[in-house]
Amino acid sequence: MEAQKTATFLSLSENVGQFSLLDKTFLIPEMNRIGAHLLAGAFRSFGVNALVMGTYEGLDLGKEFTSGKECFPCQVTTGDILLFLKKEKESLGDDFNPENYIFFMPESEGPCRFGMYNKYQRIVLDSFPEFRKVKIGSLTSEDSYALEGMIEKERARDFRKAAYFSVVIADILDRLLWRIRPYERKQGATDGFIERSMMTMADSFESYGAKKDFDRILGKLEEIVEEGKALIDPDIPPKPLIGIVGEIYLRTHVHSNQDVIRVLERYGAEVVNASIAEWVDYTTYDKVRAAKAGLRLNLKQFRFNKVKSYLKQVLSYGGDLLYQHIRLDQAYKRVKPLLDLAGDHRVAHLEKTLIKHDLYSFELGTEACLSIAGIMEFMHEGYNGAVNVYPFTCMPSTITSSIMRPIMNHERIPFLDAPYDGTCQPGREAAIRTFMYQAYQHYKRHGRKKH
Repeated sequence: MEAQKTATFLSLSENVGQFSLLDKTFLIPEMNRIGAHLLAGAFRSFGVNALVMGTYEGLDLGKEFTSGKECFPCQVTTGDILLFLKKEKESLGDDFNPENYIFFMPESEGPCRFGMYNKYQRIVLDSFPEFRKVKIGSLTSEDSYALEGMIEKERARDFRKAAYFSVVIADILDRLLWRIRPYERKQGATDGFIERSMMTMADSFESYGAKKDFDRILGKLEEIVEEGKALIDPDIPPKPLIGIVGEIYLRTHVHSNQDVIRVLERYGAEVVNASIAEWVDYTTYDKVRAAKAGLRLNLKQFRFNKVKSYLKQVLSYGGDLLYQHIRLDQAYKRVKPLLDLAGDHRVAHLEKTLIKHDLYSFELGTEACLSIAGIMEFMHEGYNGAVNVYPFTCMPSTITSSIMRPIMNHERIPFLDAPYDGTCQPGREAAIRTFMYQAYQHYKRHGRKKH
């Protein structure tokens, strides 16, 4: 028994981390469909055999090997990897080699259970003798998702630039989808168009990501936006505008949230979901904040031996954040003249919003920082309602609800909590219909934000 425990702990340290992706198949779970495929294209551009796994079909497997107390995305992603590996083993037979695969499961610091997914999934994989040698490649928000050891050192920085840009472009394609679909001339045309556009942009990142030929990628994006604009029926009047915040996986994984955006659209909404780039910017911004705090403290205490280290971090993370802002602005400036898409919030502005209204602190961390401030921005910008999407029992999103619901009620702006755990909720449609009725009344009284 002691030997088994020791082996388990060794597996957590030896088989979870940052491993070279050279000559491996890198398995990317599908969180945001567009984002996963564009990120895979960026990886392939740098010679990594990256593959986006199918999702949600293995949910029964995920539930079989979890207790139900885990965060729902843990069940989904556990099922995804188990089903993929089982199918791969059945397909390849004796040629199946678990050492050829690395499963991508990043993590986050802080009290969120997301930080424990890869540890738990390591234990699950180790319970299958044939899967024990499948490694879990993990990046962490603690170092702003650095890639040390996964990509060749001399190419890692270029890859981070291409990967971040793929996140920005994926966000824009998502916002293009949500901008067009409520107003499409022909029902169903937008979904097919966005699916084709996703594959086009994934190919663009595979072709031009490593070359950092971002102008070529943006040129292809402009063509897509122009084509998408033609799908809009200008005779359909504007609809109530709804903003979504919440836990990043649930609000972007359409299977897990039971396609909540499409349901909202069915009852008369135009929806804008918080972006994934916002989270990436937040992790970098938080590192700048922490480095500045360390610098100030050590200057006050005359610990000059540590001042140099913190100053270096401030410059390094600050440079990364500046680069991210430049690329974000570059992309939106290219598409906004073509179509009025919703832009992104600056994380520094979101922190100022929290401080101004004394609602929450970035010192506490988690996605509650972004969700609370994001709802406040939706409110100030003239949105007609906000939806908080999250896994059942998610602590950061419960905090968001406890702080924002009284404020939204006081301001008479519709607010809806939308927790999910994979079960059928018989009152879900009634709740959304009621929410959208309230949003439409708000729209009639106050109008709505212009993008």
